[in-house]
Amino acid sequence: MNTTLITVVIAILGFVSIAGIGLAFTGAETGSAKASKRAQTLAKTRARESGGLKNDGQTPEQRRAQIIKSLKEQERQAKKASISISARMVHAGFSEQPQIYWMICAGVGLFAAALALVFKQPLLIVIGAAFGGGLGLPLWVLGMLGDMRFKKFTAAFPDAMDIIVRGVKSGMPLQDCLRIIGTESAEPLGGEFKRMKESLAMGVSIEQALEKMYSRVPTQEVRFFAIVLAIQAKTGGNLAEALSNLSSVIRARKMMREKVNALSGEAVASAAIIGSLPPVVIVIISLASPIYMQPMFTTPKGHTMLGIGAAVMAFGIFVMRKMINFKI
Repeated sequence: MNTTLITVVIAILGFVSIAGIGLAFTGAETGSAKASKRAQTLAKTRARESGGLKNDGQTPEQRRAQIIKSLKEQERQAKKASISISARMVHAGFSEQPQIYWMICAGVGLFAAALALVFKQPLLIVIGAAFGGGLGLPLWVLGMLGDMRFKKFTAAFPDAMDIIVRGVKSGMPLQDCLRIIGTESAEPLGGEFKRMKESLAMGVSIEQALEKMYSRVPTQEVRFFAIVLAIQAKTGGNLAEALSNLSSVIRARKMMREKVNALSGEAVASAAIIGSLPPVVIVIISLASPIYMQPMFTTPKGHTMLGIGAAVMAFGIFVMRKMINFKI
């Protein structure tokens, strides 16, 4: 029984340490969940502008009720998209086939359980390895691939805006500019604009095509682009100038993000070192002097101290992550 408790406590400490290191290195970045939250604020602005630009005889109360209903529907869809495996696969650049994902999860879970059995671990550890490997690892990898795809798209997005600006100034139609971006740009930017061009060729409106792009790449930059085109389509104006300003804003956001990452690099490294220090010290002392550390793993007081240490360590990692997580 004591061996099982020791193994469970060590597994908990190792998991907390690895999670802390991962959160420390990824805490300064934003994911699709934060992009969805910020998109809701932009959607409210867009709804207010749409309500002010278009007056079809409705009273202010009716327009307000319609806007609130639209915002609730968008919030519901965004929440559903954030937890949907199909949406996560699309965000990562894969085809929308959840059955393949669950097959991979089952395979990884069985492999992790078999690996734990090979090392003659207790049944509780085997079950934990199966669940962690089958449910946690594939979802983490899928989220990481999605974040990498969003970063590539965002890095190349200002160049696409510049192509549209130059094309519009030279007299080219917007669809021809989109076609150039789709054929000349690398993935994922080229593929997304190619899908948008194909949707427009099939008769889909520009707003619907942009909504589909946003569902595949839920970033603030795509939402900004959609709002600019929607306002320009309803009110008119200089599209080249609006997109040029948008390109400048996106580049300024990128520079600010890089500056924040550089300034917070020391805090990220400190968080990683502090988070990994306790388990590393435990392992070193256990190897150097097993008798000195034996009461920590064999007595009830030692188990209590290990549990309290794991809880305090998890709380400290959470606080450090909040301290180095900057919103841009």
